[in-house]
Amino acid sequence: MNTSLGSFLSPPGFVGPQGLKALAREGTVMIEGLAHVRHMRAKRKHHEALPLHGEHRREATTPVLLIPGFMAGDWSLSRMAAGLRLEGFRTYKSHIMVNVGCTREAVDRLELRLEAIASARDSKVLIVGHSLGGMLARGLAARRPDLVGGIVTMGSPVMAPGAIHRVIAWDAEMLGRLNKAGVPATMSADCLSGPCAEAAFEEMQQPLNEVGYTAIFSHRDGIVSPASCLDPMAQEHVEVKASHVGMALDPTTFEHVARSLRGFELAMRASALADPSAVADLPRRASK
Repeated sequence: MNTSLGSFLSPPGFVGPQGLKALAREGTVMIEGLAHVRHMRAKRKHHEALPLHGEHRREATTPVLLIPGFMAGDWSLSRMAAGLRLEGFRTYKSHIMVNVGCTREAVDRLELRLEAIASARDSKVLIVGHSLGGMLARGLAARRPDLVGGIVTMGSPVMAPGAIHRVIAWDAEMLGRLNKAGVPATMSADCLSGPCAEAAFEEMQQPLNEVGYTAIFSHRDGIVSPASCLDPMAQEHVEVKASHVGMALDPTTFEHVARSLRGFELAMRASALADPSAVADLPRRASK
């Protein structure tokens, strides 16, 4: 595939989905959306039937930052955020309207957002990222393990960002051409194949220090290579049967996300009990 994406983004052994058949698998997003509506209705009904008091009515304190995928915005994860709030998490938007542009600059902005949330909640932050959003989450976790308690990636080609369907590669290339023509909020050639892109890719490959990590992937993914989502640094790889776009809505994916976040939350609490000074020091570190 001849695109302007750097060859280092597609290491040997990784090939993205190809042809119309792969894209057709993304058509199930409507079915996944309907399944999500039924799933959330059942959850709300169950939640409303519970007693008014008890451990199940816990205060939502653990912060969860949600980062959308390529060419998507916070709206794309709004339904997942609503579900996580029912599960007792305090969700935060990334403040991304459309996820395009320089990856390193995006991580820089998200780091400031991460610092603000950690300081406001006096807690490490859990992160859920879809597709490119998961790659950004991976970079954040490598850069700021002191502020990240765990990450969940959904269909994120961390190992080979260039192992994607030709249509998405063309979209990225078109953004590069628009940037060259002077259109703002696009992607420069440096962010697609130059030192900037390479530095961002290298940051995503850095070891994670005591940061929980669940990588969710699907062999029905019509956009990215499933193998490229299997980061060896992840403690858990979870396979679902959703489309790439549909992972943000698929009920099974949601349950895996919620389960992982609860596990990270328990680990954070145990760590805080073992070393209270680490949590007390968060606002000071975040304000640097």
